[in-house]
This record gives sequence, C-alpha cells and structure tokens, in this order.
Amino acid sequence: MSHSKLLNSLILAALAVPCIAMADDAPAPAPTPSVTANVSLTSNYLYRGISQTGGKPALQGGFDYTHSSGFYAGAWGSSISWIGDSGLAKNAGLELDTYLGFRNSFATDFNYDVGFLRYNYPGTYTITPGLAKADTNEVYGLIGWKWISLKYSYSLGDTFGIASAQGTDYIDLSANYPIPDTTYTLGAHYGRQDYKGPYAGSGPTSLSYDDYRVSIAKDLGSGFSGSLTYSKTNATAAYTVNGIDLGKGTAVLALSRTF
Repeated sequence: MSHSKLLNSLILAALAVPCIAMADDAPAPAPTPSVTANVSLTSNYLYRGISQTGGKPALQGGFDYTHSSGFYAGAWGSSISWIGDSGLAKNAGLELDTYLGFRNSFATDFNYDVGFLRYNYPGTYTITPGLAKADTNEVYGLIGWKWISLKYSYSLGDTFGIASAQGTDYIDLSANYPIPDTTYTLGAHYGRQDYKGPYAGSGPTSLSYDDYRVSIAKDLGSGFSGSLTYSKTNATAAYTVNGIDLGKGTAVLALSRTF
C-alpha cells in the first residue's frame, strides 16, 4: 500500500469511529515484568575454577525478576561443602546469593551490566585470626560486544572467609558463540582472582590464581539445556583441602531447566 492510500485510510477510520482513533493515540502498555526460575544438577560445582563441593555433585536453583527498564533482582542457591571441609564452620552446606543490578544494550551490538551481589553462607563459624565469616559483598560491572564480554568484580570487605581482604577483585573475560543453524554454543573463559590482604602475593599460601575454561552447551528444548565444561587453574596448595586439589583440571557435566 502506498503512503498516500495508507494516510487516507487512517483519516477515514478516525472520522468514522472516533473512539477507535482515541485508542490508537494512547501509548502502548509497558512490557510486563518477567519472573523466571531455574534449577540445575551439576557433577561438580565450580566457582571461578575452584570446586565448592570437594569434586562432588551439587543441586542448584534460583529465581529472577526482570523489569523492562533493565532493572533486575534475584536469588540463587547451591549445595556446597568447602566451608565445612576447611573447618571454617559447621552445618554450612548452603550458598545463597542475592543480587540486583541494571543491564541494557547500546549501539546495536554492545551491552552493559552493573550490580551488587551478596554471597551468604549460613553456618556455625569457628573464627581464628586472619579468617572471617564466608559471607561476601561484591560490586561488578560488565561490558559486552555480541558474544564476548569483560566483567570486573570488586570485594567490599572480608572475602570468602579471609579477613581484611577489601579490594580483592576478579577479572572475567568470556566468549559464548552460538554456532549458526544449530542448538549448540561454544564457550571459552579466562579469569584472574587477585586477593588483597594477608594472603596476597606469591608463595604456597597465596590465594591469587588464574583459571581457564572451555565448554559446549546444547539447547535441548522445553526449557532444558545441557553442558560439558573443562576447567583448570594454577591455584596454589592453599586450595588443597583434605587431600583434594579443588583447583585441579576437571570436566563437569550439567543439566538445567528454566521455567
């Protein structure tokens, strides 16, 4: 239809049915905010390349609220064992994270994400000098282009059980490439965990390390997805607990569903 015919049709419709014209002039309703849930079963819960479960499986799940403005908030939990295995606390088999932030896109292929994340580890703690409760607060910022992203996280105080570690940071460079005309996504990642405070620097007690990861994921349909990941770190002996190297190279299988 030509522009002139379309314009004439709109004028006639407005004159014949004023109430319809008024409805057309009204602003479109804002998109409805969404709430989603997710659940996963993984053969080994790795966080920044370090096993949180002593190399054993974990059950995980969470909820996310997303507003059309870009604001989001959520909660996510996982079974863990590292706090009890290390002797830092008793009855500490849960990680419960709460977070909020704002993300959006710009210049077509770019996106950003800024937010706050609190890691909560309930349990009965036995605190010794240099250590603290595992609860940790971080702020983060991400810049992305298509399927590549760079994220920076900064700790605001005690960090994963280490006292006086404010300024500990983590750099995450990741790529997730959807293979065209398939349901597969290839992933690659490099990260750097850099501790501040009494366990910074080099040597066998240093908690700073690099981690590397490659992965392949498949969309299985109906909200299900599966993934196979290989991860490795250069973490020191400080991450060996009960004779288990929590940062060693390992493969991980995971099955997830989003509702």
